Amino acid sequence: MTDSPSRKTLTLKKAAATRQAGAAEAAEGERRKRSGARARQVAQLEREREKQPLAAAKAAPSSGQAGPAPARARKPAAPGAEDTRGVDTPRPPDAPADRPLVIRKQKNAPAPRLGPDASQEGAFSLGTARRQKTRRDETFPVFTPCPQGLEEALAAELQALGFDDAEPARAGCRFVSDWTGILRANLYSRLATRVLVQVAHGPVRHEDDILELARQTPWERWFGPEHTLRVDTSAIRSPMQSLQYCNLRAKDGICDRLREREGARPDIDTVRPDARVHLFLSEASGTLYLDTSGESLFKRGWRLEKGEAPLRENLAAGILALSDWDPSQPLLDPFCGSGTILIEAAWIALGVPPGVWRPFGFERLRGHDARHWRDIKDEARSRIATRLDSPIVGCDLDARAIEAARANTERAWLTPDSIRFEVGDARSFPPPADHGWLVTNPPYGERLPGDDARLWEDWARHLKQHYSNWQVNIISSDLDLPRHLRLKPKRRHPLYNGGLECRLFNFEMVAASYRKT
Repeated sequence: MTDSPSRKTLTLKKAAATRQAGAAEAAEGERRKRSGARARQVAQLEREREKQPLAAAKAAPSSGQAGPAPARARKPAAPGAEDTRGVDTPRPPDAPADRPLVIRKQKNAPAPRLGPDASQEGAFSLGTARRQKTRRDETFPVFTPCPQGLEEALAAELQALGFDDAEPARAGCRFVSDWTGILRANLYSRLATRVLVQVAHGPVRHEDDILELARQTPWERWFGPEHTLRVDTSAIRSPMQSLQYCNLRAKDGICDRLREREGARPDIDTVRPDARVHLFLSEASGTLYLDTSGESLFKRGWRLEKGEAPLRENLAAGILALSDWDPSQPLLDPFCGSGTILIEAAWIALGVPPGVWRPFGFERLRGHDARHWRDIKDEARSRIATRLDSPIVGCDLDARAIEAARANTERAWLTPDSIRFEVGDARSFPPPADHGWLVTNPPYGERLPGDDARLWEDWARHLKQHYSNWQVNIISSDLDLPRHLRLKPKRRHPLYNGGLECRLFNFEMVAASYRKT
């Protein structure tokens, strides 16, 4: 008496559920008509549906009276095997409910691509999490370009950050890192211009070799048709006749790869792209890099007022590094301009990571783990000091330059009393302490009116008389500056300010040595 209604109730619910599922499946089929790679994915799954009943019939006993097979425990996947757990897969209507459904990847067939449409949102999230975990465990060759002349200083900085294998190269450094290290390099490096991850390398003898190298690179791992793209090309001793055509070949190879794999190609944006790719050509090879930085790392996000003869922020930080400035010691820039050297110095002394308030290119790539990145930044912020131990002072003849420096200081999240700015003349400005570092980029022209030779003579006399026990460091494109100052440099560091060849001169002002000169 009690069994019959129970069976009837369960049967009615099952039938209703079946009808609803069938209706939903029909509606889903009408609603979602795909083309390209998505269509191939759906067709592959449909073929697997059709094969499943046939395989089950062959496996059943000849009498045809086989009951449901007992559920079997799932075995762990073999090392290197694809794990399909957590990804929803369509089940054939007549497949036993208690038997796990396994779809085996066909040999040489492309892996199913999970798109971000609403019906597959859960599966896409799980696939993204799996890519994140894999990427964190993987290591990548990395190249960090920098201003020419800062290679040794950049290598020392990267080694201090924990990249023990960092070694200087032409206009940059090379090292190997996991993905977390790549994020940290972007956040903490003061001297690097970009952080480039090597994704492909191969012989290149002809422009078509570039096309093939780009087509063989798995760009879909990093970005897709939903992103915008920019490609840049540079070369050293390359036999290629046109770098512009090489750039076009690389771009074509990337777009062909994504069109074949995902059914569409990315749009090109040369101003604010989501993904940046760099092609570097040498005499016989080509290397493709994924740019994880986005805009150049010297763009900290605070400098809007540049003033005259500005230094890039990473070059200013490099000058401080080459000057051996001790952040616990006083610092003076008597030609401070818009304050670049002094603001960089304040951030160094306070331990402010240079990238803590700016966006990065890797944040727009596929598989970006926003929570992990937030944790890295939170840890960095927790180490920022709240006050400076020694004075940082700047002066300039131009009152407008001092106003620009103060505005930049405010945008750099520094308190107004962090750096003392004054309108003043370097030839008479008193030292802010009895010892310290003077680091400056003296300009020519309107900000220093009068005869240059007389100017250098007057300033040098003032330094000799009032700056004993100070380390004086001057970057200049005038390679005869020591002769104008009548000072002998202790060290000379060749540097390039953009394309301009310069020298960083270090003078040690010994006490009582120049009192009467």
